[in-house]
Amino acid sequence: MTSVVLVDDQDLVRTGVRTLLSRDPSIDVVAEATDGRRGVEAVRKYRPDVVLMDLRMPVMDGIEATRAIRADERLVGTNVVVLTTFDDDTDIVDAIRAGAIGYLLKNTPREELREAMLRAGRGERLLSPAIAERVMDMAAAGGAASSPDPRLAALSGRELEVLARVGHGDTNDEIAAALHLSPATARTYVSRILTKLGARDRPELIVVAHRSGLVTF
Repeated sequence: MTSVVLVDDQDLVRTGVRTLLSRDPSIDVVAEATDGRRGVEAVRKYRPDVVLMDLRMPVMDGIEATRAIRADERLVGTNVVVLTTFDDDTDIVDAIRAGAIGYLLKNTPREELREAMLRAGRGERLLSPAIAERVMDMAAAGGAASSPDPRLAALSGRELEVLARVGHGDTNDEIAAALHLSPATARTYVSRILTKLGARDRPELIVVAHRSGLVTF
């Protein structure tokens, strides 16, 4: 069972999302909050697997609330997924840096939203397709192929291949299929690359891959 706390200042949004998620017997919405401060309090009380967090709210916004959750050592098992209507570059970067494991738009299809909660509960990172494209655009604008990251010298040839696939937006299963690996081996490679590069998460690897010229489209 994946437990979820909803944090959004709009009653209609919370009601709609709760109704949607409650149709899945493997998801339990344990609490709701109308602003970031109350959201943090609810998360500390219920310690859910996933927090579905809006960005623009009164009292405390979603970015600050995400930082507070990530800073609480008691909540290491809780993952924050942003659910918002906003897709500007600053919001995306701030959310990722604050520690959000995912960034979804409110127009995400219903089935994808339910699946996203289950994936986030397992600790998988996820981005809406439109957001993944924006991350890639930001990386390209930052100078793709102009100056390879010196940290890449620590990677093996196979690890560079995996990083390039990550840069294309491939999932671990897609990487495994493309490079003729088992899914477990693909996950191991991605984890090893994160460690070697000192990167926080998959979106950061996408940026590194683009800026270093590993992705050329």
